[in-house]
Amino acid sequence: MHVTSAGEQRLLEWLADWQAPLRAQFPIIVAHPELVYLDSAATAQKPQAVLDAALTYLTTSNANAGRGTYPWANRTTELLERTRGRVKRFLGDPAPERSRVDFFSGATEGLRSVALDWLPRLLADGDEIIVPFGDHQANLLPWLEAQKLLAERGVHITVRELPCQAGSHDYDTEALARLAGPRTRFVAVTHVHHVYGADMNIHRVRAAVGPDVPICLDAAQSVGHLPLSLAELDVDLLVFSGHKTLALPGTGAVWSREARGPGFAPSGWRGTPNTVGVASLERALDWLDAADVGRVGEWTSALSARLTEGLRHLGQYEVLGCGRSLAADSEVQRRAGIVTFRHELIDSMDLGFILYSHGFMVRSDDHCQGYAGERDPSVRVSPHVYNTPEEIDRLLEVLAEL
Repeated sequence: MHVTSAGEQRLLEWLADWQAPLRAQFPIIVAHPELVYLDSAATAQKPQAVLDAALTYLTTSNANAGRGTYPWANRTTELLERTRGRVKRFLGDPAPERSRVDFFSGATEGLRSVALDWLPRLLADGDEIIVPFGDHQANLLPWLEAQKLLAERGVHITVRELPCQAGSHDYDTEALARLAGPRTRFVAVTHVHHVYGADMNIHRVRAAVGPDVPICLDAAQSVGHLPLSLAELDVDLLVFSGHKTLALPGTGAVWSREARGPGFAPSGWRGTPNTVGVASLERALDWLDAADVGRVGEWTSALSARLTEGLRHLGQYEVLGCGRSLAADSEVQRRAGIVTFRHELIDSMDLGFILYSHGFMVRSDDHCQGYAGERDPSVRVSPHVYNTPEEIDRLLEVLAEL
């Protein structure tokens, strides 16, 4: 089954010669031609260059950082500092001399550190924060944990739900502007929604809450998937996970600046960092820059558009998110490379097993949604640069048979 717009078809054809040699650099993809991996929103596969960087570090420089004066320890310390700068450049940091990067095991630990190590120093009794209840739990539960921690100290804050538009699930910035008041001290947002695939228009959030409120951005589904610029986003903290950015698991980062609120610094003694993970992250960012992350975003968006348009013609599938963004001739902002759907009759968990029996690896559950998110399971398809239009067409053929 092949349904797509003429413009997207031309884009896929134009980028085909660019994509094919990149796909060939992923050993696990090449080794399993009978399987189609479509769960990159959960974790991305790793190119050979990233695997080589990890092995090279472990066989040439493996040591603890900042705890020795011999060459291996010095090279590891240099690696950490160099990769901090590499992260800043990749994110388009306009003032790297006034920002910092801290490494964590992933986005979840990074967000929790912001909530427990930084946020309490910002807030006083009677203050309010606004956070998303319909996004990933990692961008909700830490803020509620911080509220409980502060209450135990006698500081009572109000946690307000970030309003969303019915149907599209985009942030309702008009309602947000009315909700934000003089005691609003902090807003947490998501860059790309992990279920609906929507760019949540963070620039509108900044306009709604004003120039003085710190904003923390969960960029787990955008860093490494599409181009972004901190100069344009105007946020104060940005958190992402390395394993979704082609790096090894157990790696993530918090970028922060001291423009609004106190400077961010994790509390306590942190112990040995995941140095091999940091080495893989540095190489992953190099690989993405060489590949052109803008083209990666165009490729995955075109694949997702091909899938959503095909599902629209099948009839028995409900695609979650903004309906207008599904059409091939859509005039609204196109979703990123995430497509989530349900079948009218087949349970989503069963559908996931059925699809794997045909060689397709997708995610089928509730996707770790927050309290106001989807409660019923659904199937999520999230392609990356190693996926092809032919794989999407094969998936649509299987879905059509059902």
